[in-house]
Amino acid sequence: MTPLEFFLQQSFVGLTIGSYLALIALGYTMVYGIIELINFAHGDLFALGFLVSLTIFPLFGATAPLTPGQAIVLVPVVMLLTMLAAGLLNVVIDRVAYRPLRNAPRLAPLITAVGVSFMLENIFAIWKTPGQIFYPAYLPSILILQDWLGIETAVRIRSIDLLPLVVTIPLMIALTLFVGRTKLGKAMRAAAQDRDAARMVGIDVERIIMLTFFIGGSLAGAAGMVVGLFLNTGRYLMGFEAGLFAFTAAVLGGIGNIRGAVVGGFLIGMIRAYSDAYLAPEWTRSVIFAALILVLVFAPSGLLGSTKTVEKA
Repeated sequence: MTPLEFFLQQSFVGLTIGSYLALIALGYTMVYGIIELINFAHGDLFALGFLVSLTIFPLFGATAPLTPGQAIVLVPVVMLLTMLAAGLLNVVIDRVAYRPLRNAPRLAPLITAVGVSFMLENIFAIWKTPGQIFYPAYLPSILILQDWLGIETAVRIRSIDLLPLVVTIPLMIALTLFVGRTKLGKAMRAAAQDRDAARMVGIDVERIIMLTFFIGGSLAGAAGMVVGLFLNTGRYLMGFEAGLFAFTAAVLGGIGNIRGAVVGGFLIGMIRAYSDAYLAPEWTRSVIFAALILVLVFAPSGLLGSTKTVEKA
């Protein structure tokens, strides 16, 4: 493999990693944009998507690998059910753990979010197993450049490698159109700007908060299923690391900024891929957080800016 081919290979790896990190980061940034809460349990919804989809597939009698006809029908159905489960759980978490603390000091809901995260992780360990979990290879893995296009190259792009991008890009476009074009989306933007003012003009802010938690949880659940189909392995703690990187992506892009979360997700994915390849995997976390520190030193609101203004003392 030539240096150029190696670079292109790692660039594609970075895109696949960044795509599912961006989906998770969107949930972080949407919730923060409205209620200024860092929902540390959000990464565990990613793990829930992995575990729920793993459970649902056998209920339909699925065996690996799926035929093309089965995949076309079954994968979207399981995806929708997984997103529904993750979204509803996120709404329940908000209603039970966060809503009673809306007017409490900020430390209280923050500590509660950490507690919810630990609780979910232990439930996942009891439910499946604390060890490594195998996810069947339901989708085929065909070399696109070599087998489909007949191109002689050392760059390996499998059909399954396109799944994160195929799922992520339409969901991001749909979310952008929803927030920018629909009445509920405009209400979400109004609540993010000023909740009290939104209430004064008749917006049901609690309803908007529930919708935000549902959408954010759904996207994280979709990311969990994508990673399961893509990597074919995971564990009950997988949401911790993914959530940490996704939160970093949200802050890097500009916490509360939807486009910033997407940019941050892809940027973290690229940094992670290049660091793993050109340095060493054990250096990757250091490189990512060093990049975060540098960005925040020169742009405290993130690359695209936070939607929140600085509070005056």
